Order: sequence, then structure tokens, then C-alpha cells
Amino acid sequence: MQEEVENRTVNLAITTTKLGARTIVSGIRAYLRHRAKAKIDKERDGVHGKQSVKELIGKNDGVTRMSVTDESIRAFEREAKKFGVDFAVTKDKTVQPPVYTIFFKAKDTDALQHIADSFVAKQLDAEKKPSLLKQLRKLREVVKTLAPKIRQKGLEQSL
Repeated sequence: MQEEVENRTVNLAITTTKLGARTIVSGIRAYLRHRAKAKIDKERDGVHGKQSVKELIGKNDGVTRMSVTDESIRAFEREAKKFGVDFAVTKDKTVQPPVYTIFFKAKDTDALQHIADSFVAKQLDAEKKPSLLKQLRKLREVVKTLAPKIRQKGLEQSL
């Protein structure tokens, strides 16, 4: 309950020499005008990032598409959100393994090229790094070759 109250709290700072009812009312009106303008701007800009194909086509910016394999779909979504690209993902279940088709705005092709370059660079870096699981397997083999510790369990009594 307290968090809801804190999230809905608004700070309004008014600089004046004499604080009166008119000053407070004019400050509240200025705030309401600001909120209305922000709401209109948000509606005009619409949704960014992942969205439905219908919403993407409705923006009238032209749409292009590309196919992506199952392994790289999450990585693509992360990179696209980082660069602010509007996109929509559809899954073709008729093909085994399923193929994902990504629709994006035509004006975002430069950003998409940058995403593809950074994605390829990350994959190359990942290939250069040795796998942690492979390293653990090697270390297990080394530990198996070492002589085991001999432990003697027994109670000693001292007098």
C-alpha cells in the first residue's frame, strides 16, 4: 500500500515571493498541461521494441523481414531492445526445427546491420573462450589421477 502511494506522489516546485491560492492553482494548471502534453507525445510515438505485426504495419513506415534460427532469437531481442529497434516476431511451426521470422521497420535497417555486426562479434568472442564445462571435465580427470587421501578414523584416548 505504501509503495502505491509513493509511486503516485507528485512533487511540484513553485518559486514565488508570495504564496497564495492563485499561485497554487496556476502551478497545478501548469502541471496538468505538462501531463496532457506528455500523454499526447506518448500516444503519438506508440509502442517501441517488441510488438505485434499488426502494430508494426500500422505505423506506415514500411516493413522488411528476415529469418532467424531458434538459438539466436533471444540474443537478437536483447540487442534490438538495446538499439531501440521496433520489431515483431512470428514463429513458423510447420518447419522442423521452427524458424522465426522477424519483421522490422524499413528505416531501422542501419541499426539492424549494427546489431548483426555486434551479434557476430559476440559469437566469435564466445567461440574463442574455452567452455567452462570442458574445463571442469578436464579438472575432474586430473583429480581422478591424483592419489586419494587416506583417512584413518579412530578414537584416541589420552590419559
